[in-house]
Amino acid sequence: MVGGGILGLAVAREALRRDPHLSVTVLEKESEVGLHQTGHNSGVVHAGIYYAPGSLKARLCVEGARELYEYCERRDLAVERCGKVIVATARAELPRLEELERRGRENKVPGLRRIGPDELSELEPYCAGIAALHSPETGIVDFQAVARLLADDVRAAGGRIATGCAVSGTTVDSRRIKIAHGQGETSARHAVFCAGAWSDRLAVAAGASPDPRIIPFRGAYFRLRPERRYLVRSLIYPVPEPELPFLGAHLTRHVGGEVLLGPTALIAGARDGYRLRRLVPSDLLATLSWPGTWRMAEQWWRAGVGELKRSVSRRALAAELARFVPEITARDILPGPAGVRAQALARDGRLVDDFVLSRTGRALHVRNAPSPAATAALAIARLIVDEALAELA
Repeated sequence: MVGGGILGLAVAREALRRDPHLSVTVLEKESEVGLHQTGHNSGVVHAGIYYAPGSLKARLCVEGARELYEYCERRDLAVERCGKVIVATARAELPRLEELERRGRENKVPGLRRIGPDELSELEPYCAGIAALHSPETGIVDFQAVARLLADDVRAAGGRIATGCAVSGTTVDSRRIKIAHGQGETSARHAVFCAGAWSDRLAVAAGASPDPRIIPFRGAYFRLRPERRYLVRSLIYPVPEPELPFLGAHLTRHVGGEVLLGPTALIAGARDGYRLRRLVPSDLLATLSWPGTWRMAEQWWRAGVGELKRSVSRRALAAELARFVPEITARDILPGPAGVRAQALARDGRLVDDFVLSRTGRALHVRNAPSPAATAALAIARLIVDEALAELA
């Protein structure tokens, strides 16, 4: 197993649950698990509303959320079904809200219902809108804490987690795959790569197609000033653009009590570009040399300009959020954390919107696993282990 994020750990745990006699090693390049996308997100347990019916995201998100709640409660990890409202503030947004409702019902999202302004005010007294969807099963959790528990499960079942093992390459023969890494070499009958922002590079190095390529998008969050947290009880989201995989600037209560605002979505200069000024030349070159980057930019440049404005101007971000919570002002917004979304982008400029797996010799690669992969990790793990064990049979 390559990758010690929540998904890689869930896969290792599931493999050992299926067959306790398996020898399972997780190779993680960092000094501890869950340091990248797992530990740099809003902590939202998604209910499965947004995703196209029949897609892997739709099916696995609903299953995974249910299992994640059960797992956290069984392991005494704080998790809260705080609920979410997706708010329409203009009549032009109502058709998109109706489409989200249709998707959510077809995906069997539990408890989803359409509400009007009066019920919205009962749930979120400081929120304004002409209609909304209420998802009571949407929640919040610390996903890095979940990853640590999964790592404990792997070790308890006899698995090994090796940190400081950045993978540099693989070789395959008729019986084994050999994985070169920072502490030497590991040989196995089969490998699963859950490498997040580096998934495409490792897949291509093993012989897979270069399409799609991972393009890193930096998502900067801001914090709501502590004395103004009363303005947000749960999670408040806009009605998103259906063609984009990003959900727009929203207000998210975290398990620690703080309220996060954002995120923005700008192409990053590094695949671990949590700091705005971090630049890795090879990462930037990979982004700019990919034909899909320019085709995407040609189609979505207006959205990019809006993201840039909200990134550099708290006043612009406040104006966007005030559509839902009118009392928010630029003075209420403080600096916050940032994450990087590893988004697969096709050569033709299409933002890949579903989970993607591919195979090379004796290996299975997770090529695209953005949100809601953390929510769905336990369910995705079953799918991956099914595929991997079929290869070993």
